[in-house]
Amino acid sequence: MNLKMHYYVPFLALCVLSTGCNGGKTQEQKLTAGIDIANLDTTASLGNDFYQYACGGWMKAHPLTGEYSRFGSFDQLAENNREQLRELIEGLAKESHEAGSIAQKVGDLYKIAIDSVKRNKDGFAPLKPYLDKISAVKSKAELPVLIAGLQESGAAPFFALYVGADDKNSAMNIVQTYQSGLSMGEKEYYLDNDDKTKAIREKYKIYVVNLFKLAGFDPAAAEKAMGQVLDIETRLAKASRSRVELRDPQANYNKLTYDELKKQYASYDWDAYFSTVGLKDLKEINIGQPAFVKEAVTIINSEPLDAQLAYLQWKLLDASASSLSDEFYAAQFDFYSKTMAGIQEMRPRWKRAVSAVDGMLGEAVGQMYVEKYFPAAAKERMLALVRNLQTALGERIRNVDWMSDETKAKAKEKLSAFIIKIGYPDKWRDYSALEIKDDSYFANVIRSNKFEYAYMLGKAGKPVDRTEWGMTPQTVNAYYNPTTNEICFPAGILQYPFFDMNADDAFNYGAIGVVIGHEMTHGFDDQGRQYDKDGNLKEWWTEEDAKRFNERAAVMVAHFDSIEVAPGVHANGKLTLGENIADYGGLQVAFQAFRSATAGKPLEEKEGLTPEQRFFLAYANVWAGNIRPEAILLRTKSDPHSLGKWRVNGALPQISAWYDAFHITEKDSLYLPEGKRVHIW
Repeated sequence: MNLKMHYYVPFLALCVLSTGCNGGKTQEQKLTAGIDIANLDTTASLGNDFYQYACGGWMKAHPLTGEYSRFGSFDQLAENNREQLRELIEGLAKESHEAGSIAQKVGDLYKIAIDSVKRNKDGFAPLKPYLDKISAVKSKAELPVLIAGLQESGAAPFFALYVGADDKNSAMNIVQTYQSGLSMGEKEYYLDNDDKTKAIREKYKIYVVNLFKLAGFDPAAAEKAMGQVLDIETRLAKASRSRVELRDPQANYNKLTYDELKKQYASYDWDAYFSTVGLKDLKEINIGQPAFVKEAVTIINSEPLDAQLAYLQWKLLDASASSLSDEFYAAQFDFYSKTMAGIQEMRPRWKRAVSAVDGMLGEAVGQMYVEKYFPAAAKERMLALVRNLQTALGERIRNVDWMSDETKAKAKEKLSAFIIKIGYPDKWRDYSALEIKDDSYFANVIRSNKFEYAYMLGKAGKPVDRTEWGMTPQTVNAYYNPTTNEICFPAGILQYPFFDMNADDAFNYGAIGVVIGHEMTHGFDDQGRQYDKDGNLKEWWTEEDAKRFNERAAVMVAHFDSIEVAPGVHANGKLTLGENIADYGGLQVAFQAFRSATAGKPLEEKEGLTPEQRFFLAYANVWAGNIRPEAILLRTKSDPHSLGKWRVNGALPQISAWYDAFHITEKDSLYLPEGKRVHIW
């Protein structure tokens, strides 16, 4: 039930990273290839399935366990990080600490999160007062206050409220709404009628009924509530924008004054709603998806009160299940993890407890993490490498033949203005207002959600803090944020296996170098390019340049649309366009930077592989992984990232240097004629 608002912010995350740079010639001669030959499957035809050739050995050595629907190189690193966090957190949990200290909060939260005996004894008792409060509502006039309270506590009925940078005045934060309320996440699960989707919908109905029954509802009442929930969520699904439509930042920008809001959506008591969350002097708001909010308000006014109360109770139940007894957790796992993602086994309780502490006290845990595990030298090395990649991207912008000098000049200004965040923030979050007690795990989750919500809403109408981080230091990920024009590389991912201090530049530029280039390119993908150097959603391209960019991007869309990821299921080229452009740009930029870095000191062949071959193998190994069929379908519907296999087999055929490195010819099935390849950055 942890409320995480970050996903509303337009961060463009990679899901993998690392760091490093090169020593002198004497040192270079001592460095290894970095490539583990055991990761390869040399029986595979590299021109027909480069992913299998580069990663087949790794995949065979790392079969999926029941705990995972997908497991890859960065999941392996996340497991290593989790073990390190466990050591830190369990160490604190074994001792007594001063009340109110970070050590007390971390240790006590872990102890109550892992205490299954207490949770099972409590059952749904901690939740019952909240359900009773919903049941006690007598009129629709009370709904705005109730909805606001639920959102504050961590549920997300109807729509979500968040505070983030004003896209067209990026120095200031603004209150915003975002479509929400769909428990299955994607509108297609409610509307599509293929056999697989219908089967998932039937399992969802069973899940809803089960949770209501666990909360004390008799079978008939649970069945009735399920029907009401599905009716309301289906109405919301029909009004929801698709994932592809949500990628249009201009369409998501609909700023109104508060008075205009009350006129356009007059049948909803906005004064009562905002008063409940403490926003009493609101001047303006951005309505992300106006048609959706209009339908949500219509539902609130038109659906019978008992149906709406069932829906609100459901949203609270669903959000709370992982914080209650094992019965609730098992029911939720069975649907979301097993049915939708194909996961066979629950994570061990200690992992869930570590994740809970990490989620609620993230930067506090992060501060301990970097003190013990992140060497200061890594931050300096990373800065040097980022600057090197910036130079290479600047060169590529200068040399493209389809962009005017006018737009090139502004693109280089934006590149130079990147804010670079590496390792950990310069200032840490203050958790003094968050109280961790031994009453119940559920109660602590509620307090944490309210703490985070208040922290977020406290930014409303204030300047954007450009020193704030969108990820904790221990996170195995990276991101680009267009409204601050920043690239961020947390400490958690700046380590082996994505960077090898003992490996040469061919390996490190192919792995971490491409990742850095990926995040930089996000500033110039189909979404990021719409923001200027200051992070404002503003047209800075000439009309002809924008047209030429879109024509080139359409080639990428068509290429990925043609990829069959499962029988009868194709990749979504429009949904994954931004990430595919970033992979493509990252490869182009990193390879150029690699060539520049080694121009005066060519690398030798190692392990029977040329430096160029090691570069591309290092990139491919970043995406090594196994995945279940259910997860392929789920991610194809919802994930803006292409599947790992296609971040290799779909991306590399666009890169001329890859053809040269491995002697790919027209005889190979991955071969694309020059005229059909993407030509952007």
